[in-house]
Amino acid sequence: MAEAVIEERQLLKSMHWYDGFVIALANPGFLISSLGFSLATVGALGSVILWGISAVVGLLQNWIYSETAAMFPDKPGGIAIYAYEGWRKYFNLFGPIAAFGYWIGWSVVLSLFGNLIGGLITAQWFPSARFGGAAGADGVSGYFSTGLVSVGLPQLIGIGLILAVWLFNVFGVKPSLRVGYVTGALLMVPLVVFIIMPYLTGHWQSGNLTYTAVPGYSKLSVAIMWLFIMCWSAYGIEVCASFAPEYHDTKRDTTLALRSAAVFSLLVYVLLPIGLGGVVGINGDYGPFYVEAFKKIAGSGLGSIALICLIASLLLSMNSATADGGRALYGIARDDMSIRWLHHLNKHHVPARAMTVDLVVNTLLILFVANNLAILYLSNLGYVFAHVLALTAFLLLRRDRPNWPRPIKVAKIWTPIAAVLAAFNMFLVVWGLTQRGLAATIGGYSASGGPFFMSVGVLVVAVLLFFYRRAVEDKAKITFRDRDVPTMPSAAQMELLREETVSG
Repeated sequence: MAEAVIEERQLLKSMHWYDGFVIALANPGFLISSLGFSLATVGALGSVILWGISAVVGLLQNWIYSETAAMFPDKPGGIAIYAYEGWRKYFNLFGPIAAFGYWIGWSVVLSLFGNLIGGLITAQWFPSARFGGAAGADGVSGYFSTGLVSVGLPQLIGIGLILAVWLFNVFGVKPSLRVGYVTGALLMVPLVVFIIMPYLTGHWQSGNLTYTAVPGYSKLSVAIMWLFIMCWSAYGIEVCASFAPEYHDTKRDTTLALRSAAVFSLLVYVLLPIGLGGVVGINGDYGPFYVEAFKKIAGSGLGSIALICLIASLLLSMNSATADGGRALYGIARDDMSIRWLHHLNKHHVPARAMTVDLVVNTLLILFVANNLAILYLSNLGYVFAHVLALTAFLLLRRDRPNWPRPIKVAKIWTPIAAVLAAFNMFLVVWGLTQRGLAATIGGYSASGGPFFMSVGVLVVAVLLFFYRRAVEDKAKITFRDRDVPTMPSAAQMELLREETVSG
C-alpha cells in the first residue's frame, strides 16, 4: 500500500473519492441541526432562500479548494494549511489562528449533535425523564447541576455518544469509514421522508412557505446574521480536502470528492427546507420537533424507523467531525504551528491525541453551555475567518508561487470569484462580531458575551501555543513573518506532485 510519508508513522493512502463523499454526508446532518432554528425565526421561505445562498457559496469555494488541496498532497489539515502556506510570508500568526478557528468549527459538532441526539431519544422514548437545560431556568430539571447546566438524560446520552465516536476513530480510518457507510445509507431514509413524502401524503401546504420577521430587527439584518450562522453548516463540504494525503489518487479523488459533495449538498440544502418547511411552517426548535414531524408525515410506525435513521445519520456527522477535527490539530502541529504533543499518530495511523482533545473539549461544552446555537456561534467566528484566510491564500499563492506545480488548476475566472467570496465572508465575520445581541436573540440565549469570549479565547490559545512551540520547544526566535518561504516544492514534494499529475 502506498503511503504519504510523515514523521515516524504514515497516513495511509487507503481512501477513494467516494469515501470522502461519504464523510461529507455529514453536511445534511449539519443542516438538520440548525434548520429548526431558522424555520422558527425566518420561516420556511426564508430558510429555503438563505440556506440555498449559503450552499451555493460553499459549492463555489469547494471548486477553488480543489486547486490548493492538490498543491500540497502531503499535508493533512484541510483549508487551514492552505491559509498558512499563503500567508506565512506576510503574517505567520494567521496560520495557527486559521487552524484553531477551523478546528473549533468542526470540533463543536460533537457537543452540538450529542445534545441534539440526546434530546431526540429522550423525547421519543423517555418523555418522562429529566430533560435538563440551562441551570435555574423555569421548568428545567436534571440529575445534577454544573452551575451553568442542569444535566439531564439528553446531556448524559450526548457525552456517551462523544465517547463512542472517539472509540470508533482512534482504531483507524477503516472502522470509521464502515460506520460512515452504514449511517450514510440510513441518512437517505429521513431525507426521503422530508423531501419527497410530504407531497405524496398531502401534508405539504404552500401556505406554510412564509418569510417571517424577528421583532425589533429588520429582515435584512436577520438574514445577514443567518448567513453568518449558516456558514458553519453549508461550508463543511470542504472536509474532503482534509483527507487529500490519504486518497489513492490525490488529484482525481480530491477533485471528485470535493465537487460531488458540493453538488449533493446544494440539492439537499434547497429541497429539505422546502419539503419539511411546507409541513411544519415556523414550528421549529433545536430538534425535538422532528419527532412530531416524522409522525405527521409517515405515521407512528414508519416515523419511529425514520427517526432511528435520522439519529444514525447525525452520528455520521459526529464521526466526520472527530476525523476532521483531529487531522486539523495534527496538521498544524506537523507544520510547526502548535505543540509537538499533537504531532503524533497512534499505531493505527490516526491522530488519537488530537481526537482526545476533541473528546475533552466537547464533554466540557455539554456540561457548561446549555444552548446549542450558542455553541454554534462560539465556533463560527474562527471558522468563517479561516475561510477568509484560505480564499485569500489562494490568491497569494497564485501570485507568489506561479511556477509551483498544480495538478488541478482552476480557470482564471476563479481568481476574482475567490476575491469576492473572501470579501463576503469577511463581511459576515464583522457582522457576527458586531451584532452579538441579534445572534443571542435568534438563539434564545443570554447576550452577556460568554460564547463570544470563548470563541476569542480559542484563537488566543492558538497564538500562545504557537509562541510556546517556537520559543520553548524549537528554541527559535519568534518572528511574525517566515523569511525563507519556498517558491518551489522540495525534491520529495516535487516527486509526489509529479506522480499525482501523471496518475491524474
